Amino acid sequence: MPVTLAQAQQNAADDLDVSVINEFRTNQILDLLTFDDVVNPVGGGGTLTYGYRRQATLGTAAFRAINAEYAPTEVTTTKHSVDLKPLGGAFQIDRVISRVGPAASGEVALQMGAKIEATRAEFGYAVVHGDSSADEDSFDGLSKALAGSTTEVTSTIDWSGTMNEDASFAVLDALDEVLALLDGEPGAILTNKAAIAKIRSAARRTSMYTRTPGPRDTYVESYGNARLVDAGKRAGTNADVIPIRAGGLTELYAVRFGLDGFHGVSMAGAPLVQTWLPDFTKAGAVKTGEVEMGPVAVALKKTKAAGVARSVKVRAS
Repeated sequence: MPVTLAQAQQNAADDLDVSVINEFRTNQILDLLTFDDVVNPVGGGGTLTYGYRRQATLGTAAFRAINAEYAPTEVTTTKHSVDLKPLGGAFQIDRVISRVGPAASGEVALQMGAKIEATRAEFGYAVVHGDSSADEDSFDGLSKALAGSTTEVTSTIDWSGTMNEDASFAVLDALDEVLALLDGEPGAILTNKAAIAKIRSAARRTSMYTRTPGPRDTYVESYGNARLVDAGKRAGTNADVIPIRAGGLTELYAVRFGLDGFHGVSMAGAPLVQTWLPDFTKAGAVKTGEVEMGPVAVALKKTKAAGVARSVKVRAS
C-alpha cells in the first residue's frame, strides 16, 4: 500500500519517531513523495530491486474510412529497474558527554538532529543527481532519467535581466513552456533560491503566487498549484544541490508526483524511517546512535511526468 511521510507519522510508535519524521518532512521533496512500499525480498538470495516499464510515447487515435481498418499503433515503453538503498548515518557519544549541559540528552538531541538534517539533504541530492553507475550505493535520480528525453530542454532560457513587467511576463512564458512539456499538472518546480527568486518576482505580478504555512515552522511557496522547492545543500557542505554554473546558468526541474509518474519506492511492511538511541544503561564508555531511511529509491514511470531545463540563466555572465 502506498505511503507518505505524513501517513507514516500517524503510525509512529513513540514521540521520538514522530519528531524524526517531522524533521524529514521539512524537506519538501520528501513531503510530496508517495512511497510505493512493494519491494519484498524473498529467499536467501532475494534482492531489493523494483522493476517497472517507463512509458516513452503517447497513444494515438485516428478516424477511419468505412470498410477500412485502423492503422495499428502502440505506445512504446522501456524496461527499467531500481535497487533500494538504505540511507542514514551514525554518531557516537561518550557517556560522560551525554550528561553535560542543561538537559541530560542535550548532546544526543544535537547529534541526532544533525544526522537527520544530513540524511534528508543527501536524499534530496540523490533525487536530482543520483547515479548508481558512479556510486553503487545510491539510486538513479531525475537528471539521469531525463537525459536525452523529449522533456529535456537544452536551449538557454535567459532570466538574467532586471525584473520589470516585460521581463516578468517573459519569465512566466518561458516557465509555462517547460511545464507544458509534462503530461499533467506538475506538483513541484525544483531548482535553487536564485531561480525561485526570479519566479517569485514574476509571479507576484499575477494571481499565480501563493505562500502558506508548512510543517515545522516552514512555509510553502507555489506557482499555481506547483510548489517552488529549493533543492537545498548537499550533506556536509555548503554547495547547492542545483548549483549556478559558469555564465550564471542553472537547472530547473518540473515534476508530476504519483504512482503513474514520479514516486518513491520502499520495502513492504518495513518502517520508512527508524532511529536507534545510544544505550547508556549497558557497559561501555562510548555508545552509538543511528538514523536510517529506507531502503528507498525513486522511480519515474513516465518520461513526460518530469522535465528539465538545463540552461536557465539567472545571473549576468
